[in-house]
Amino acid sequence: MSSTDPGPIVDMDHLGDHLDDHLDDHLDDHLDARIVEQMAEALIFADRQGVIGRWNRAAAELFGYAGEQALGQSLDLIIPPPLRQAHWRGFDAAMAQGRTRLGGRPTVTRAQHADGRRLYVEMSFALVCDDAGAPLGSVAVARDVTARVEREKAAAAAAVAAGPAAPAKTP
Repeated sequence: MSSTDPGPIVDMDHLGDHLDDHLDDHLDDHLDARIVEQMAEALIFADRQGVIGRWNRAAAELFGYAGEQALGQSLDLIIPPPLRQAHWRGFDAAMAQGRTRLGGRPTVTRAQHADGRRLYVEMSFALVCDDAGAPLGSVAVARDVTARVEREKAAAAAAVAAGPAAPAKTP
């Protein structure tokens, strides 16, 4: 190239479009992972054997296990021992039948924190299936409702202790 040769001509309009497309593809590639990692609720995926394969930041905060501690472990990690048998009956039935008993409706259940505390968590479950419809595993979304459940229990106990309410008098 001589000192007077301007070099390759770049069509800036098309270059901008190309960069925008590339950026969009890059963002799309990582958007799903960012959503899962940054969502407020705990997200847990377990394969057909109940081995944890996805564990987001909110799951780490809720249950007290870092992702590195939870990934590759059994769901027993967060299931209190007295509930494990019933859990695995339901889990195995969902895998065999291709559907969950609750059909995605949330339910309140007990869970266990890494420090041993028992939690109340509201969870919803769904199966993750392959293209043929065969279950690959289960995904759960959970939030801590311990404070709410304990308030409700305290209010119910206070109501029982207070005895029956006197009927309202009508004039």
